[in-house]
Amino acid sequence: MEKIRVGFIGTGGISNLHGDHLAVLDYVDVVAVTDPNPKNRENFITKYQLTDAKEFVHHKDMLQDISLDAVIICSPHTLHFEQAIDVMNHGCHVLIEKPMACSKKEAEELIDTAEKLGRVLQVSYQRHFEPEFMYIRDAIANGEIGKLTSVTASLYQQWGHGPNNVWRKNPALSGGGMLMDSGSHICDVLLWTTGLSPIEVSTQMESHHSPVELDSFTAIRLENNVIAGLNIVGYAPIWHETYAYCGDKGGIFFDNGKITLHRLGEEPITPELPKKTTNQDQSFFDAILGKHEVKVPGKFAKEVVNLTEMIYEAAGYHPLEDEMVK
Repeated sequence: MEKIRVGFIGTGGISNLHGDHLAVLDYVDVVAVTDPNPKNRENFITKYQLTDAKEFVHHKDMLQDISLDAVIICSPHTLHFEQAIDVMNHGCHVLIEKPMACSKKEAEELIDTAEKLGRVLQVSYQRHFEPEFMYIRDAIANGEIGKLTSVTASLYQQWGHGPNNVWRKNPALSGGGMLMDSGSHICDVLLWTTGLSPIEVSTQMESHHSPVELDSFTAIRLENNVIAGLNIVGYAPIWHETYAYCGDKGGIFFDNGKITLHRLGEEPITPELPKKTTNQDQSFFDAILGKHEVKVPGKFAKEVVNLTEMIYEAAGYHPLEDEMVK
């Protein structure tokens, strides 16, 4: 079998996670990298010994000059849409880092383009491949805690204690703050594990003098009369991630990777989980090869964008519009 020829757009921090995954796949060959930062390109090429890979400053030059089968996009959020459209129009499949796009309209256009051109479009929500979250999703679907009644999802990070002169705090590149960035994973977990869509939201936000929002506390009414709390805190001293799923017969509690199942009147259970078998990158290439369906399709990732958009709208927060007014 000929190797799948892959290009990277963006070689900053998150690209290393993808690079680690690709390094053990003998049927994938990284042949090109694009990044306006030469140091990022050099570090990535050196780390993964990509001595034959060609370097580019702009993704359009890469697409014009190199024959590619697939592209992994690890660039700032507001660049995803244009880059993914260009990639698919040049005959390539695409794996996009989260969030898929910065608006529901953009997300829908990406989906339509992929369907029209017959491209694999996957979004890099890695928790879909983690046994802990797969267990939670299956347990809820199988009625392990009865009828789901409420969910609380929380993420705490040290965003507010870092510098402001980074792209993640530049609305023109980030499209928003903590909710749009790390919070996208938490929105993903909330929607994917429950299989429910949001009906209405109300929220409170605070920037703490940051160029983007850091903290948001959101109340959500989901389908089936399920209520949810989504707490995304960037002004925290540590990283911490928790979920609590309550049903009429029990609950599932996740605390930094540890899962406990509680049924009414019974001793708590720590479930035995299977080993992880794949990841967002391997599954992307397996979908290209026709081994299985796309595991995190655009249609699902669009729902995460939609929820983010609903929350920003409820807060009267429009980071891209506000940036243009300045």
